[in-house]
Amino acid sequence: MEISQRISRSRPLATTAMHGRVDAMKARGDDVIDFSIAISHFQAPPSVLQAVRDGLQAPSPYTTVAGDGQIRARLAAKVVRENGIDAAPAEILVTNGAKQALYQALYVMADPGDKVIIFKPHWPAYVATCRLLGLEPVLVDLPATITAELLDRLPAARILIINNPHNPTGTVLTAAETDCIAAWLRRTGTSAIVDESYEKLIFDGVHTSLAARPDWRETGIVTLYSASQCYAMMGWRAGFAVAPEHVVTAMETLQGPITAAAPMLIQLALAAAFESGAPTAMLADYRRRRDLVLDLVHGLPWLTMRRPASGPYLWADISPLTTDTHAFAEQLLAECAVAVMPGEALGCPGFIRLGYIAADTATLRRGVRAIIGFGNQRYRAR
Repeated sequence: MEISQRISRSRPLATTAMHGRVDAMKARGDDVIDFSIAISHFQAPPSVLQAVRDGLQAPSPYTTVAGDGQIRARLAAKVVRENGIDAAPAEILVTNGAKQALYQALYVMADPGDKVIIFKPHWPAYVATCRLLGLEPVLVDLPATITAELLDRLPAARILIINNPHNPTGTVLTAAETDCIAAWLRRTGTSAIVDESYEKLIFDGVHTSLAARPDWRETGIVTLYSASQCYAMMGWRAGFAVAPEHVVTAMETLQGPITAAAPMLIQLALAAAFESGAPTAMLADYRRRRDLVLDLVHGLPWLTMRRPASGPYLWADISPLTTDTHAFAEQLLAECAVAVMPGEALGCPGFIRLGYIAADTATLRRGVRAIIGFGNQRYRAR
């Protein structure tokens, strides 16, 4: 049986493919340290676990495709209270993770051939989803500061994707930058999809939602949220979108025949997570781990790693050693049993991404020292 041309032109996400390879190695008994993806060693918040326990004691009905009415009201209250987005329950769509929300938002906001601007380095799903839908991703280097002059140099496009806080650099946009973006969107008629999946993992700075303005509906802003990283719920596949009501209705029309509603237990867990407050203990642990890695790699002649303001990833420039980071990652995995994500997968050769939040601190230290030894050996051999 042949597969369709549209899927034969596609490839699995590099992030999930590398993680799958690592899992297969572990299943064979190999001792592998996986920095290729961020998987927290924390458990979901107690209130989430209790919400699921309570939910198991009650009937688990089908809900409307967009989500249970009470759950949507609770999530709307969250974005009003915490993000300053004046959203009603009808402007909330519960999804099976942020990837589903991204796919559906792109599907209903653009047509095949439309351009979508994506800053790089980028989360690989942005580009992969655009290509699946026949959209044209336009990749632009993420600047140190987003200015009106930079935005005015961008090509005309249907949608701008913003990731704030940013994966993998850990950049947190300032309020001035979000104001600048909003003004450009209004001036050009471009819509925006804003991924705020790391909003709770901020070490320095203050997170400002792009949609925290009265005209967000008219401007055309869709905001995505996920419990995966902010609440150590990677495997729960729990997320939601905030969008103008007519966009939510369109996304619901698409979601209905694909998955219908997210499971009711997951909806209960999602609402409980976003009502559980800031993950202060987890964030403090991540800060210590971040600083440990930065101390270990400080002064290396072939690697530069800036201190990220947010997030579960570290972004390292190894271009003095090599720009072929795909080969670097393959050799590192084969020789040292340490997995990292090559920058090519995120649009930037010469860089590697490290998810530093898994396992224990001793394993983190051992994995980073293996990378240092691997790189030092090759740097001396040049």
